[in-house]
Amino acid sequence: MRFDRQSGVFMHVTSLPGPHGIGDLGDGAYAFVDFLADADQSLWQVCPLGPTSAAMGNSPYQAYSAFAGNPLLVSLERLVDAGYLTDDDLEPVPEAFDPHETNYGAVDEYKKPLLRTAFERFEESASDEDREAFEAFCEREAEWLDGYALFMSLKEEFDGALWTQWPHDVKVRDESALDEYREKLADDIRYREFVQFVFDRQWHDVLDYAHEKGVKLVGDLPIYVALDSADVWAAPEAFDLNDEHEPASVAGVPPNANDDGQRWGNPLYDWETLQETGYEWWIARLDRLFEMVDVTRLDHFKGFDEYWAIPADADSPAAGEWRDAPGYDFFETVEAEFGDLPFIAEDLGFIDQQLIDFREEFDFPGMKVPHYANWCQGGDPNQPMHYPENAVAYSATHDTNTTVGYYHSLPDEQKDCLHYNLGVDGSDIHWSMIEAVWNSNAVIALAPMQDLLGLDSHARFNTPGTAEGNWDWRCTRDGFADDVSGHLSMLTDIHIR
Repeated sequence: MRFDRQSGVFMHVTSLPGPHGIGDLGDGAYAFVDFLADADQSLWQVCPLGPTSAAMGNSPYQAYSAFAGNPLLVSLERLVDAGYLTDDDLEPVPEAFDPHETNYGAVDEYKKPLLRTAFERFEESASDEDREAFEAFCEREAEWLDGYALFMSLKEEFDGALWTQWPHDVKVRDESALDEYREKLADDIRYREFVQFVFDRQWHDVLDYAHEKGVKLVGDLPIYVALDSADVWAAPEAFDLNDEHEPASVAGVPPNANDDGQRWGNPLYDWETLQETGYEWWIARLDRLFEMVDVTRLDHFKGFDEYWAIPADADSPAAGEWRDAPGYDFFETVEAEFGDLPFIAEDLGFIDQQLIDFREEFDFPGMKVPHYANWCQGGDPNQPMHYPENAVAYSATHDTNTTVGYYHSLPDEQKDCLHYNLGVDGSDIHWSMIEAVWNSNAVIALAPMQDLLGLDSHARFNTPGTAEGNWDWRCTRDGFADDVSGHLSMLTDIHIR
């Protein structure tokens, strides 16, 4: 087994409490770590940490970079502590800010100018120690940071246009053109590097504090990156692109009996070229990720074994085909580079024996979610009493309804069978489901913060396939109540996690 029997809570950084319209790496993060420690939890799971955008629905799974941190997560209060902002700079705080919901547009409009001000103060008055730390960070992370900072500066220069619509010489990375823009945009590029430096420093401060409290961070690695990202623009050789640096094929899933499939639109990898380079791009990505988190959930694990490739000019997912990925060689190479791999495999969906064999070859625990159970079918593998040991069990996930919302949507017959199987009456269904997951054989048990609070569908974090109303739920400090942490601590003790 790769992990000890343990448990934790899922809550993305944006959902943390804080005064500036969005959860960040300030006091709210430390308060949540304290809450986890009080509840005897050893894991805190978050979504990907990359820079999001309104154009992509503010989704952390469609970021501008797989390496960079989201500037909106930088704590302004910590920048005051560092001497690069003042309390007066932070006033007035917009009335549009809601402690229960993130208004991304208002947050962006408020925080971005303040980050610029902090950068200007840094340039004017930073200590020698901070300047040396900044330069060391830029040198250490240059492999991804140079491309990201230039990409974001160019994106602003070209009014936010998708990079495939940039002037041709910039789009295809003509070095003489890029050198001209590096000179022209030098100050803005340095600003982007500064924000990443600040994010990195604040994140590691939180990570160190969590470790002191016995809490490890569980990160999330989407297998695919967004087309409109520094990743694809800066490393076209890693992706299945044509001569114009545009996708030749894109990701999705095939039709099945219940739907017409999905066309995600993410560029696919050029696995042949990646394999020839010893997966250099992936090694760099994982190296950065392992700096940031202790455990990683591999989103869409199946894609490392085989993947659905849709021609870029086709609108229908049915036009795609299955292609093999070098998954066995890939993970053997990664393991040789990093040693024991702290991976959780998201193996929901298209589960077949080939996928099971692939996951078991590397002893990665898969995922189990009771929301997918048929409660009236004996032996259903999604019922918590049937979970294997080498699994990570969730009472709910960021992509499902909350447990209370799920329960309210169940037909009466399924409710009755659920009551029978769990030995409950449904009156406290969120704690009943959490206890069933905690009591299961699964080596890791996790619950979203919404389930700990017994919240219904209004607190759902994401509804897949929808473009609006996602990723905006927030928790207040009231949610970190002693009775909640105490109850979770009791369940954790009873079920030996």
